Amino acid sequence: MKVKIKDTLLNSKAFSRTISRLAHEILEENQGTENLAVVGMRTRGEFLAKRLAKKIEEIEGTEIPVGVLDVTLYRDDFRTNLKQPEILVTDLPFSIDRKNIILVDDVLFTGRTVRSALDALMDYGRPSRIQLVIMVDRGHRELPIKADFVGKRVRTLLNEEVRVKIKEYDEEEDAVHLVEIIEEEN
Repeated sequence: MKVKIKDTLLNSKAFSRTISRLAHEILEENQGTENLAVVGMRTRGEFLAKRLAKKIEEIEGTEIPVGVLDVTLYRDDFRTNLKQPEILVTDLPFSIDRKNIILVDDVLFTGRTVRSALDALMDYGRPSRIQLVIMVDRGHRELPIKADFVGKRVRTLLNEEVRVKIKEYDEEEDAVHLVEIIEEEN
């Protein structure tokens, strides 16, 4: 399989502006930081969550709790996937009971990963509210899942993917690329 970058949807500056806008939208919707906690879905959602929390702290002057959620064991394709899944650590260093949880991930596609995250969160407690923040919504939903806050919406073809690059994980750049997956002939 070959990957070809078709378009850069967000460059580094646009990426940073998007994080800032999302932080402001979250604060506006929640009328501040009271009872707010941010939970990022592994892997890139974790780093996006930390950036959002940092930006919210810069704006409001209030530190909010940040956690990380691994949904591997909650996925509906866990047993059907041929590869051995890598199970990572969930780190929720606070009670989620009665909190307004801001759940963060990089790309929303079918909705199945978000459904897994909701199941996982409910095993940790009963939040007052869960709001979904997505850097890029690419459509093609299989489940009735909708983000509350979206960095960028883009319509994709099924042979395309959205690749979010984040410095803390990818070490290259902050960017969002639309890529085409090309099947190679034998």
